[in-house]
Amino acid sequence: MVISIAHLGPVGTNAETAALAYAHWLEKTQEKSSLLCPYPSIAQTLHSVAKGDTQKAMVPVENSTEGSVASTLDTIWQLDRLKVQQELVLPIIHALFSRGTALSGIKTVYSHPQALAQCQGWLQQNLPNVALIPTNSTTEALQKISLEPTAGAIAAPRAAKLYHVPILVNHINDYPDNCTRFWVMTLNPTPTLGSRISLAFSVPENVPGSLMKPLQVFAQRNINLSRIESRPTKRSLGEYVFYLDIEGNHDDPKIIDALNALTHHTEVIKIYGSYPVLLLKEKDIEQL
Repeated sequence: MVISIAHLGPVGTNAETAALAYAHWLEKTQEKSSLLCPYPSIAQTLHSVAKGDTQKAMVPVENSTEGSVASTLDTIWQLDRLKVQQELVLPIIHALFSRGTALSGIKTVYSHPQALAQCQGWLQQNLPNVALIPTNSTTEALQKISLEPTAGAIAAPRAAKLYHVPILVNHINDYPDNCTRFWVMTLNPTPTLGSRISLAFSVPENVPGSLMKPLQVFAQRNINLSRIESRPTKRSLGEYVFYLDIEGNHDDPKIIDALNALTHHTEVIKIYGSYPVLLLKEKDIEQL
């Protein structure tokens, strides 16, 4: 059986690297082959699964330095049939690519907004006067510099052998432990005993205590929340969707009880699933 995996493309993005790592893990642990399917945006990768064009989507959820990926959270709230099958934590390394030979000749730097943000300290210190141009992906940035010797692009070092573009400076991300959480999203997840549960909810009205009551559901049962954040509902100013990560699995009686109680204090609740977490290391990426 061949499993189709959608990801943000083109070839060489961090999302493709995560998809390759997951495909390698599937082949090793379940003897399943994979077909990687690049899409031009995160939203389109998720819609491809919702429409049945692909079976799974590999999407970034949260970066350790820049926080959550808004387009992922907003799209999965809309496509509420999608569930999380697996999480992969990918170490993120950024390099500056250029056809030029010196930093002093760089006048423009292209990259995905997340990559630009994760390297903003280095850019400010080493290239304070360059124009920063966002692109849809890090590898799209590499295509921009092919005919511009005064331009640079930020992408993963793996892209050097894929696109035959030289690295001018390697390891330019501001923090050495930079990593990104990726979710494998699917319509029909295989049951697993996960270590984390993710969900989102909206509250009935914007009044004092409307958020406290749902959070007390977990506090009263001594359940730890490893993440909580909000995104606008896009219906009205001041209305939010709250995203939570819970430590534990769906078979825990305390969590079952908490999720049942949560329905009494929320307007809409969407449970994305209980899933295991796979931590990747730099050496795992080098083997891809």
